[in-house]
Amino acid sequence: MEKRMAGLFDLDGVIFDTESEYTRFWREQGKLAHPEIPDFSSRLKGRTLKEILAEYFPQEQQAREIVRRIDDFERQMDFPFIKGSLEFVGILKQNGVKVAIVTSSDDKKMKNVYRIYPQLKILFDAIITADRITRSKPDPECYLLAAEQLGRKPAECVVFEDSFPGLEAGRRAQMKVVGLATTNAEDQIRDKADRVIPDFSRFTFSDFVHLYSIK
Repeated sequence: MEKRMAGLFDLDGVIFDTESEYTRFWREQGKLAHPEIPDFSSRLKGRTLKEILAEYFPQEQQAREIVRRIDDFERQMDFPFIKGSLEFVGILKQNGVKVAIVTSSDDKKMKNVYRIYPQLKILFDAIITADRITRSKPDPECYLLAAEQLGRKPAECVVFEDSFPGLEAGRRAQMKVVGLATTNAEDQIRDKADRVIPDFSRFTFSDFVHLYSIK
C-alpha cells in the first residue's frame, strides 16, 4: 500500500514559513494601487502572478513595476522552513512514498529557492509550478498534473495545503487533504480538510498512512 502513496505539498505556508512575508508585500502593493480593496492580499492567495497581473495590474508599465518589486523581494528572502516540514518529506521518501511540490510560484521564484536549497530538486520527485499549468488553484489542474507525473491515481495522493484555494483544489482533485494552520486559523479550515495540523513536528508516518482509511 505504501508504495502507491504520494504526498503533494504546496510551498509557501506548507514547506516554507513565508506566507506572512507575502501577505505584507501584497498588502503594501494593495494600499498603493488598490486602496478600495481592503482585503487585497487575501484575494491573491493561491493565485499565479500571471493572473494577479492580468486582473489587478493590467497596464504594461504597472505590471512591469510589480514584477520588478516582487523579484527584488524574493531575491532577499531566506525561505525558512515550516517546523518539521523537510524532515517529514524525508520520512515519506524513506518509506517509498512519492513526493511533489505543487506551487503557484513561477520558475523565476523557484530559481531563488534552488539558489539557497539546491537539494530540493533532488528530494522531490516532481515540482509543478505556475509555468506548467493553465488554471490556478482552486482549480485542481495542478494537483492532477502532479499525480499524473508521479504515476499515481488521485485516491493515492495526500495534499498538504494552507490556503482556501489550495484546500479546495485538493478536494476537487478527489484527494485526501491535510490543512496547515499557518495562514488561516484551525477553526477556519477544519471543515475543508481531513486533518488539520499546526506544523509537521508531531505528524508521523503512521498519521499519514491513517489518512487513507478515512472515508
